[in-house]
Amino acid sequence: MKLLHTIKKINSGRQMKTVKISALLLALTGFACSTAMAQSVKVNAWEGAYGQVGVGYGLFVPKIGSGSAVSSTGNIPGTSTPVTAVGYPATVTQSASASNVNNVNTGIAALAAGYNFGINETWILGLGASYYPGASSSATGQLSLAPTQISSPFGTAVGSPKDVAGASTTATYNIKNLYSIVVTPGYAIDKNRLAYAKLGYTGATIGLSGPTLAYQTTNLTGWTLGLGYKQMVTESLYAFGEVNYGSYGTKNISATLTNSAGTTLQGMTISGNGTDILVGVGYRF
Repeated sequence: MKLLHTIKKINSGRQMKTVKISALLLALTGFACSTAMAQSVKVNAWEGAYGQVGVGYGLFVPKIGSGSAVSSTGNIPGTSTPVTAVGYPATVTQSASASNVNNVNTGIAALAAGYNFGINETWILGLGASYYPGASSSATGQLSLAPTQISSPFGTAVGSPKDVAGASTTATYNIKNLYSIVVTPGYAIDKNRLAYAKLGYTGATIGLSGPTLAYQTTNLTGWTLGLGYKQMVTESLYAFGEVNYGSYGTKNISATLTNSAGTTLQGMTISGNGTDILVGVGYRF
């Protein structure tokens, strides 16, 4: 009898442990499920990742500062004797300037991706990046070198140069590798409509060339801001429209002319600003 009682007691203890373990597992499972559900519920309908593609129109307005052009003075005309033999300097410096520089007007395409963090039901704060593939259409300007004079401490030799003629050439430039990294505060009008702003960093490459100008690139950087609107058209797809403005800081142009004097441009600068208007479609994850 005692043995039977002992066995019953052991079995009862095992059953109690099983019940306790089962209850603990159920509690943990319920907690995990409730946590997962809480994490999956978005604070704002526009919270999460997105990707989009747009097309539109872009305008770039350049600003080019004056500088100088340094050239070799070469030989006395009609001879193989360098002008340095009669006291002239080995190089001559002329004033260089740009004029009649046209704006770039071009069609554009842009790819963008980012992530929106929900602040509350109304406001979001996003982080995004955009890239504009390809190069813009080209624009032209006039590059001019002013005439000047060089002199020799030995006086003017017969046949030796004194006046250095000016020169002018057409230069062509375009914009490529345009990109931006921005923060995007947004106002959710409702789950299907979003108005947003953009503020951040931008960069672009200027390509410069001409009949007597070797191809040269200059990288510009600056700041950008924009305004946009998104409208859901399906559960995940949306249409958008936005306008962006970028201001680019001043950079030096370093270029070489393909003439016999090996003229190099020094001290000339380029800066500018750009505006684009985009429409397109995106996917809200």
